[in-house]
Amino acid sequence: MPFDTDNAPQIASKEVLSRVLQAPVVPVFYHADVQHAQNIISACYAGGIRVFEFTNRGDNAFEVFSKLRTYVRDNCPDMLLGIGTIYNAKDAEAFILAGADFVVQPITTADVAAICRHYDIAWVPGVMTLNEIFHATRLGAGMVKIFPAGVLGPDYIKAVHGPMPKVKIMVTGGVEPTTESLGAWFGAGVSAVGMGSQLFKDSSDLEALGQRIAELMAFVDTVKK
Repeated sequence: MPFDTDNAPQIASKEVLSRVLQAPVVPVFYHADVQHAQNIISACYAGGIRVFEFTNRGDNAFEVFSKLRTYVRDNCPDMLLGIGTIYNAKDAEAFILAGADFVVQPITTADVAAICRHYDIAWVPGVMTLNEIFHATRLGAGMVKIFPAGVLGPDYIKAVHGPMPKVKIMVTGGVEPTTESLGAWFGAGVSAVGMGSQLFKDSSDLEALGQRIAELMAFVDTVKK
């Protein structure tokens, strides 16, 4: 993976976290075709999405991400573009130097935490138990990701906030693009939600996708107040 220092990140981790809290619906997406990915990002941006996670799940994920980074800067200037499904520091650094605004993990590893601290990049590790949440925050996580959230449910988030009332949680896996689902999760106290394949069902109609997202974003604005 070639490093591109010209695309080195400019947004500090605290600023990224603040912007995620302001726009707390995060699409989680991968596609090998650059044009299709650009179309999806544009529809999301038109609908009000300002934080987008591209996942490192394909052989050419780095190449696609690098092209999307340029596209987002040129066409979606207010959007944060991060990378997900990162397991090691080598991949984390490659994507950071390619311009990733944040790094998301399905697990928690100290080497990825360290590289994100080095570059002052927002780091969102994957956790489930209180013990994992505690150790992730000790390693510097300003927000943690609970996955698979659908297995645990909103009541689990409420329970976690008993002994850990200040921890910021993003949930992914099982979050549905409906007002009922979003209302339940934000009502339980999550700080953000990540949505993947369910959000992009029937996404061939990009205008309809943008409108559906706009309605969800408007609803989230009401429940977050």
